[in-house]
Amino acid sequence: MTNSLFCVEKLRVSYPERNQQISWAIDDVSLTLEPGEKLGLVGESGCGKSTLGRATMRLLPKSTKVQGRVSFAGESVFDMSSEQLRKFRGEAVALVFQDPMTRLDPLMTIGEHCMETLQAHQPQLSRSQAKDRAIETLEAVKISASRWLQYPHEFSGGMRQRVAIALAVLLNPKLIVADEPTTSLDVTVAAQILKELTRLCQERGTAILLISHDLAMVAEYCDRIAVMYSGKIVETGPVESVFQHPQHDYTRSLLKAALHIQKEQESGGDEQAITNSQFPIPNSQSPILRIQDLQQYYTLERNFLDRILSRTEKVIKAVDGINLELYPGEILGLVGESGCGKSTLSRTILQLIRPTGGTVEFLGTELTTLSRDAVRSHRREIQMVFQDPHACLNPMMTVGESIADPLFIHKLATPNTAKKQVLAMLERVGLTPSTDYYQRYAGELSGGQQQRVSIARALITRPKLLICDEPVSMLDASVQTQVLELMLELKTEFNLTYLFITHDLWVARFFCDRIAVMNSGKIVELGNTKEIFTNPQHPYTQQLLQAAPLLARI
Repeated sequence: MTNSLFCVEKLRVSYPERNQQISWAIDDVSLTLEPGEKLGLVGESGCGKSTLGRATMRLLPKSTKVQGRVSFAGESVFDMSSEQLRKFRGEAVALVFQDPMTRLDPLMTIGEHCMETLQAHQPQLSRSQAKDRAIETLEAVKISASRWLQYPHEFSGGMRQRVAIALAVLLNPKLIVADEPTTSLDVTVAAQILKELTRLCQERGTAILLISHDLAMVAEYCDRIAVMYSGKIVETGPVESVFQHPQHDYTRSLLKAALHIQKEQESGGDEQAITNSQFPIPNSQSPILRIQDLQQYYTLERNFLDRILSRTEKVIKAVDGINLELYPGEILGLVGESGCGKSTLSRTILQLIRPTGGTVEFLGTELTTLSRDAVRSHRREIQMVFQDPHACLNPMMTVGESIADPLFIHKLATPNTAKKQVLAMLERVGLTPSTDYYQRYAGELSGGQQQRVSIARALITRPKLLICDEPVSMLDASVQTQVLELMLELKTEFNLTYLFITHDLWVARFFCDRIAVMNSGKIVELGNTKEIFTNPQHPYTQQLLQAAPLLARI
C-alpha cells in the first residue's frame, strides 16, 4: 500500500462526546489512490465522508481522537511539521470544501484570494505573472476577469464554488480532495468543471478523491467507487462493476433511490403524474404570487483608473424583466445555471433586497410598496429554505432554539408548546432521536443534516408559500427521496405552495408540476414539466438536458 500516491490505513476518527464515550465517526477505513486515478466516495449525509477528507489533511479539531495512518508519496501526513503541512496543503493536496464560504474571506476580493494563494506558495512569480495565471484559472471555471474586484457576497452560491475550485487547482496539486464540489452548480457548469478536473488528471497525473452523494456524476467521471455507510467502507471496486452488480444492501438501496428520482413518471401511473397534468392552471384561479416586470440590477464598483477612462458604469442585470405567476397548491420549479439570477429572484420576492423595478404581489398585496415592518408580518406566510444552511442557522444556538426562533418572532407559541412543535418537526424531517438533535449545535451536524434543520425551521410557522433554494442539493439520493416525499405530504396536509429552485433537472422532473427555465436574468421557457423534458423549445433548455448526467445511461 505504501507505493501508492495516497494511502489511508485503518483510519479511525472520534469526535469528543458530552458523556465522554467514544463513538467512531470513521471506523477502520482503508483506501488508496494511484497517480491520475479518480476515486468516488459516496454515502448518505453524516456517514463520515467529509470527516475522512478533513482527517487526511489534518484539518480536524485538536480534541478529535485519531488512530491509523495516512501517507502521501510514502510520507506520513500525521508526522509532518507545521512547515511541511503548509506546503502539503495546496501544493501537494488541495481541498475543495462543500461550503465555499468556509474557504473564502468575506473581506477579500476574488482577486486578492488568488494573489494571496500564489504569493504564499510561489513567491518567485512577479505580481503580473501571478495575476495572469489567476485570471486564466478563473476563466477556466467560467469566472470573468471583470469580476476580479468583487467580494464573495456579490457572487451566487454556484459562482463562489467555482472560485473555490479555481483556488484548488491554482497550484497544480498532485491530489485534489473534492468534497461535494458541484453541489451548488448547475449541470452545464458542473460538467465543464469536472471535465476540466479530469483533463488535469490525465495531463498532469493529478489524482482526485471525489466525495459526493451524486451517483450519476461519480459514475460518469470516476474510475473507482467506494461506498461509505456509518463510518465504514462497505463496498469498493470499478464504477461499472459496482453499479451493475452491487454487493452490499446499502449500495443497492442508494442505487434504487437514485433511479427512483431519475425515472420518468408515467402518465396516470402515480400521484405526481396526475398533478403534472393539471398545469398550466386555468385562469379561473387567482395566483397566490404574481410577479410583473421584476428587475434587480447591480452596478459594479470601479477602481480609480476605470472611472477616469470610462464614463459608463458596468451593470449586472441579475433579474431582467421577469413575469411569473404561481398558483395555490402547485410546485413551480425554477432551473438554470449558477449566476443566472435564481437566488436573487427569490430574495427579491421576499423583499430581502428591494427590486430595481417591477412588482411582487402576494395574496393580492403589493409587497414592494410596504414598509419593512409590514413586509416582516407577511414572512410568516412566505418562508424560505436557503441554499446554504449556514445562512440561517446561528452557530451559537442549539438546533431546538434555531427551529423555535420563528415561532417566537411571530408570537405563535409559548416555550412549552414551541418545544413540542420543534420535536415533532425534527421527527418529520428525519432527525431522530429528536431529543438528541434538539440539544445539538449546527456545527456538530453534517451539511445534509444542517439542511434538514433549515427545512424544519422554514416549515415551523406553517407558511402558505415556501421558497426552496436548492433544499436537497446536499443530501444523498435516499435522503433526497425521503425529504421530497415529506414535502409532498406537508404540501397536501397544510395546503402549501412551492417555488422550488434547483439545478438538478431530475429532482425538478420528479417533484415539480411546472418548470421555468432561467438564463441571464430572464425566463426563457415555461411550461408543463413533462413537456419541458420531452419537447424542449429553447436551445438553452436543450443544452441543460443534454448535460445532465443520467444514472440509467451507465
